[in-house]
Amino acid sequence: MKRYSLGVDFGTLSCRAVLVDIDTCEEIISSTADYKHGVISGVFLDGNPLAADFALQHPQDYIDSLIFVIKHCIQNSGVNAADIIGVGVDFTACTLIPVNEKLDPLCFLEEFKNRPHAYAKLWKHHAAQSEADRINRVAKDMSEPWLDCYGGTVSCEWLLPKVMEILHNDEEIFSRTHRFIEAGDWIVSKLTGKESHSLCQAGFKGLYSEGGYPGDEFLAALDERLCGITKSKISANISPLGITAGFISSDMAQITGLKEGTPVSPALIDAHAALPALGVIKPGALLMILGTSSCHILLGDKAICVPGISGYVKDGIYDGLYAYEAGQSAVGDSFSWFIDNCVPKKYYDEAEKIGVGIHKYLREKASEIAPGSGGVMALDWWNGNRTPYVDGGISGAIIGLNLTTKPEAIYRALIEATAFGTRRIVEIYEKQGIEIKDVYAAGGIALKDPLLMQIYADVLGRAISVPKDSETCAYGSAVLGAVGCGFKNLVEASAYMKKEMGVIYTPNSDNKKIYDGFYEKYCELSEYFAKNNRAFMSFLKENGNL
Repeated sequence: MKRYSLGVDFGTLSCRAVLVDIDTCEEIISSTADYKHGVISGVFLDGNPLAADFALQHPQDYIDSLIFVIKHCIQNSGVNAADIIGVGVDFTACTLIPVNEKLDPLCFLEEFKNRPHAYAKLWKHHAAQSEADRINRVAKDMSEPWLDCYGGTVSCEWLLPKVMEILHNDEEIFSRTHRFIEAGDWIVSKLTGKESHSLCQAGFKGLYSEGGYPGDEFLAALDERLCGITKSKISANISPLGITAGFISSDMAQITGLKEGTPVSPALIDAHAALPALGVIKPGALLMILGTSSCHILLGDKAICVPGISGYVKDGIYDGLYAYEAGQSAVGDSFSWFIDNCVPKKYYDEAEKIGVGIHKYLREKASEIAPGSGGVMALDWWNGNRTPYVDGGISGAIIGLNLTTKPEAIYRALIEATAFGTRRIVEIYEKQGIEIKDVYAAGGIALKDPLLMQIYADVLGRAISVPKDSETCAYGSAVLGAVGCGFKNLVEASAYMKKEMGVIYTPNSDNKKIYDGFYEKYCELSEYFAKNNRAFMSFLKENGNL
């Protein structure tokens, strides 16, 4: 009898699903659905302006896209729903939703539909930076031991700063919230009719470390109204990966076409789902997931405090292993910004004339520039910095512009900046004694942009392996959904079902020597603005948002 697993991946702009034959590892069919409302920023749904750094989403988009991709996969694959033996889900994190006792988002209620804080706060919502600053000050003053697990700094992208932001800006929403829930956990809960919270999301984004959240003494020091929140509005009922979170409910079976009682796994963070997809299961393997932002996930066999990273979580992905996470807040987003705002019309005309897209056209022109010869350097902080400064308030920069600078030189500098940021992360890991033996890359950019991948290999001075095809995260969720179908655990399922590698980018030694010098200047520039002149960037950003 055939056995299939369904993986569902919720990204920043769309939901993707893939149906996998567990025995042959063949991807039978995939489906994608864009979110109707996209990212809500700048202007709210009612036409009123949103505050700076807001990035909201409408939870109804998640449900609508979920139903569409599942039904499409079942109806167009010829697979009997009874042969789908497991469902896995991954989601961007921290994407936070305030819900009531029925687990309905508060924005679904008529009285709150025009209240921004009742909506999902997307991972790249950075309006809680002042709350993150306070958490960091108080945690350091109180010598909170859990802070070392998170590289010494809490990010504004995470759960607690966003909860505090709601408390400080719309106390009624805070008080009416029964549970602040990660969107991935919410989807699993909606599929099963049973509330679920995963260790992967709580550990990396919710400050759930060593089996618990920060204590009430610390929370009360932040704000007395937060005391007891981890026993009420934030659930402490946390599940590891590799178990069954629940089963498809009768309601969801009727809506999606899945069979009632089909097992559903706890949710993964979207980037983390790439590890089981690629068979990255051993210490010393670094996986870069390159998309709108980037995550750099490294497996280890012991706990080591690494300053400036997003942190480590024991059993965060695989039982018995520590998963370390670092990253960059804007990669693809910065390239898209440049193309949307800074490329002249004649470039679009030329691209259309030769029948290629603007991204490919710019890549081809940028590839003609030798390393360093463009005379431009950038800082990759278009949406703040995730590692090593953990600061959503600093911004990007382009240095070296003159009257002869071409768009392709700036475009290449933006790519090089993200590569330099990645090298900084690798060196931060290694400085703490964490060995990196192999480097992998996944995500849409890794497959579509050979120029970027070659620059990364040259800057790092390391070979980088890239899988043959896309849908890596959705496939990883399908691997998670397959656990329990003859596999002892997620490691065994991943080893059996791993995707085949397609391209290995090897470094050019001559380019590496050139980039070594430019990387030193990148580090100097980073320290200058992030540490010595932070107030300068803050001044520009604050005045730019008036």
